[in-house]
Amino acid sequence: MRRLVASGGPRWLVAALAVLVLALLVTGGVLLSQWQEARAEDERRREVLRAATAEVVAFTTLDYRDIEPSVDRVLEGATGDFKEQFESSRPQLEQLSRDNESVSEGRVLKAGVVSMDEDSATVVVVADSQVTNKSTDEPQPRHYRLQLDLVLEGDRWLTSDLQFVG
Repeated sequence: MRRLVASGGPRWLVAALAVLVLALLVTGGVLLSQWQEARAEDERRREVLRAATAEVVAFTTLDYRDIEPSVDRVLEGATGDFKEQFESSRPQLEQLSRDNESVSEGRVLKAGVVSMDEDSATVVVVADSQVTNKSTDEPQPRHYRLQLDLVLEGDRWLTSDLQFVG
């Protein structure tokens, strides 16, 4: 029987195949690493948006009949200066809400991440709420454009600043 490849065969072919396999493995490793980084960033973006929308819903949803838990929900998603400012205005907010018998039910229409890194993010949110109080017969619409700065504390994204914008 005749051998198809002579002993000592074309070594250049074996070397070329080895280089090709090595190049494919390196390229596959790089692509896998980039894919994993992109997935991690997408998950971080989703977590930031969930935290921001939850905070805006809490901020725009208050009920004088159960005001303490309403305010607590805002504070649960807050940190830093925003938390301190909101806590310091709590007594006035609760009293004003009771005096006016205010009920506000908020909802987020759109939210987008403006910037983000490993432990901070800026989000812009468009939200609406329906507000009733003792001086209105029908719910009154309110429209909000908010910018939130969030920071990662432990494993939670918390709002460190909230501003009304344009």
